[in-house]
Amino acid sequence: MNEPMRKFMRVGLVHFMAYPTTMKGEGPVIETIKKVVLDDYFSAIEITTIKNEEDRNSVKKMLASSHMTVAYGAQPRLLTTGLNINDLDETGRQKALTNLKEGIDEAYELGAKGFAFLSGKYEEETIEQSFEALVKSTNEICAYVKSKGSMRVALEVFDYDVDKKSLVGPAAIALRYAKEIRKEHAHFGLMVDLSHIPLIHETVEESLLPVKDYIIHAHIGNCVVKSADMPAYGDVHPRFGFPNGENDVDEVVHYLRVLFDIGFLNDKEPPIVSFEIKPFGDEDPDVVIANAKRTLNEAWARL
Repeated sequence: MNEPMRKFMRVGLVHFMAYPTTMKGEGPVIETIKKVVLDDYFSAIEITTIKNEEDRNSVKKMLASSHMTVAYGAQPRLLTTGLNINDLDETGRQKALTNLKEGIDEAYELGAKGFAFLSGKYEEETIEQSFEALVKSTNEICAYVKSKGSMRVALEVFDYDVDKKSLVGPAAIALRYAKEIRKEHAHFGLMVDLSHIPLIHETVEESLLPVKDYIIHAHIGNCVVKSADMPAYGDVHPRFGFPNGENDVDEVVHYLRVLFDIGFLNDKEPPIVSFEIKPFGDEDPDVVIANAKRTLNEAWARL
């Protein structure tokens, strides 16, 4: 495509995945966020909790002066603690909700325009009860967000039987869920991720077309799913070109074309499309980020 990417999307980076030592809100948070802020390839950044108040204030000032769109990913708040917002144990569900509400407060503090989370594990025998618990929790989350400001809320679609084993999940349940939440909350939508689609055992079309009216945020990444004994198997987000990986330039081209076809990529209100990539083993995060940028550049040139 001859027209610039920025006309149709705000290219972002999931900071805490690219720099995984920061995922729990500690480590070189300031230094690594500054690297992203100084890279004008990116118009958006996705951050997560920052435990130290002084560091959080420094990041807040940096982001406020960066002219970037900020989104807050609360996925680590659940994944690193084992909390589940569709927990059938009410005490556990409330703990997860309290954690996410703390994340919402932090997201507003940091100037985020969007807040994302994921559904939790479930048992097939009690899937309907888990669905009801998820809807109940999501309605509470959306109401809490709206009571504080104008952030959008997104649930990220994950695998249901490979790694994270989240309730949402396959396109059919994602559609049912999104329809239910949108009845009351217009600021809610779904986050889709190219790296999760093979893990859900769906094609890009099977995964995106049914929920096209509810997609508000997208990720681009890779995964290994051919065999459990292969390096980086599961939801690990390895670099593009990783051995036995599912996604590279051709797959990114296909994904972008479908996102154009459904009107998600547009020049009226360009959405966030972020790399969700992670160094594997002793790989250098900055090299992996450069890999992702080259991959997207080549894919865009082929559109």
